[in-house]
Amino acid sequence: MKVFYTVSLLIVSNIFMTFAWYGHLKLQESKIISNWPLYAVVLFSWAIALLEYSFQVPANRIGFRENGGPFTLMQLKVIQEVITLIVFTVFSTLLFKGESLHWNHLAAFVCLVLAVYFVFMK
Repeated sequence: MKVFYTVSLLIVSNIFMTFAWYGHLKLQESKIISNWPLYAVVLFSWAIALLEYSFQVPANRIGFRENGGPFTLMQLKVIQEVITLIVFTVFSTLLFKGESLHWNHLAAFVCLVLAVYFVFMK
């Protein structure tokens, strides 16, 4: 179950992280925060990032082998990076109509899947 909890928390964490990093661009495009000063946008993003950390830190603590979890530190990081790119791809292609998925993006994802494979090799 620790694998499930770790991956689930990482997915939720990355949804918040992606919105904290890039969501303000969509909100600006939608004219919701277009007149906000930069410091307000930064504070808004930090508030969202606090939620991200509320899921990221428990995911790492639960999943880390030294705490009784199934993953090494390197495995946790590679899993997190792959989840980040999947969440970002969904986010960018659904919310930003000018962004699209191309063959080179898919090739990069294959390389990342291979990275997961190699990081789990004994």
